[in-house]
Amino acid sequence: MGAGAFGEDISGQKMGEARAVADLFTRADGQYFFARWGRPIVPVVFGTDDATLAVLKGAIEAMVALAGHRMAETDPELGANLMVFFCRDWDELAAVPHLDRLVEGLGALLGRLKAAEANQYRIFRFDAAGAVRACFVFVRMDAHLEAVPAATLALSQAVQMILVWSDRAFAGVSPLGLIEGVAVLRPQVAAVIRAGYDPVLPAVAVDAAHALRLAARLGRAQ
Repeated sequence: MGAGAFGEDISGQKMGEARAVADLFTRADGQYFFARWGRPIVPVVFGTDDATLAVLKGAIEAMVALAGHRMAETDPELGANLMVFFCRDWDELAAVPHLDRLVEGLGALLGRLKAAEANQYRIFRFDAAGAVRACFVFVRMDAHLEAVPAATLALSQAVQMILVWSDRAFAGVSPLGLIEGVAVLRPQVAAVIRAGYDPVLPAVAVDAAHALRLAARLGRAQ
């Protein structure tokens, strides 16, 4: 994240705010890309126990409420459109029935994840207008993630699925902070999420001028 971004108070001058916001949606190749969900979110979680499942679904519900978006019991096209898979080894996903039909090139992807020793990965699918219509989240519970409290892991996953962030958005500063040892969403990030779901703004944007419109709404979104 450039120029200190959200490590500092977001209430600086508007151009500084816009640059900080733009950093969150500008990829390493310089492309600006913002997208939010265009339909109600219907989550399903695989590979975890009931306690963790409840924590994760609670975090997703809280994030959707923060955004002012909606959830539903079923998606007419996919049944569930937010699919979260937990595993201990990437090869486990190769055995999930029909997953290769949902994720094109699954075998090659798993090979890349293993080579990179990655512990998480997200794939977004978009509708004809460019809004998010589905998200596949893969989480490999390595030693690092095993040490993370379930509530922290759930909140981290929820914030990363509610918008299509840049691939480097949170490389420098986590979207989460700690209050008395409890993980919470940073207020600056929460404000961006609320602003991003303002119905006046488009569901998808590829022009960095969009960051100016987001920044203009941050004060009222906090």
